[in-house]
Amino acid sequence: MENDGRGSGPRPAAGEVEEPAPGPPGPLPYEGVWRFTAPAVDVSVPQARHAVRDLLLRQGVPVSDDLVQGLLLIVSELVTNAVRHAALLSPMLAVEVAVGAEWVRVSVEDNHPYRPTALEADHGQTGGRGLLLVREVTREAGGVCDVEHTANGGKVIWAALPLVPARVS
Repeated sequence: MENDGRGSGPRPAAGEVEEPAPGPPGPLPYEGVWRFTAPAVDVSVPQARHAVRDLLLRQGVPVSDDLVQGLLLIVSELVTNAVRHAALLSPMLAVEVAVGAEWVRVSVEDNHPYRPTALEADHGQTGGRGLLLVREVTREAGGVCDVEHTANGGKVIWAALPLVPARVS
C-alpha cells in the first residue's frame, strides 16, 4: 500500500487541521551564536565591546545592566590580552557571543599557543590582573570561565554567565 511517506497512523478527515505533536519548544528569538574577527590591535578593544553591546541589544537578550557591564568588562579584558600577548603569532582574533535560553557566553580566540593563567594581585604592578578580574566577575555572576586549546594550536578563553542572577543561599 502506498502512503506517500505519511505513515500508517490515522489521518484527519478532509478539511480538518491536525495539531502538531507537542515537542521541545523552539529556540527563543534571542538565542544564537555570532562570531566576528578583528585585527589584534588596540582599536579592536572598544570595537569588540561596542559590537557585543549592540548585538545583545539588537537581539533583545534579557540581560540586566549589571550583567551587560560584566560581559563588556570580560570582553575588554580578553581582547586586550589577545592584543598585548598574542598579536605577534596571531594578527587576527575572533570574538564569539553565544546566547542560550538561560545563559550568555563570550569568548576570544587567538592562534597563540600560550595558555595564560590568572595572576594574583600585586599592588606594585599596574597590569597583569586581567584574567583574575575575568574570573572574579564571572564567579560573582554565578558563571564559569576557562581556557581551552583549539585544533589549530591556539586557544579560546571563554566566560559563560547566567541570564538570571544566581540565588544566594
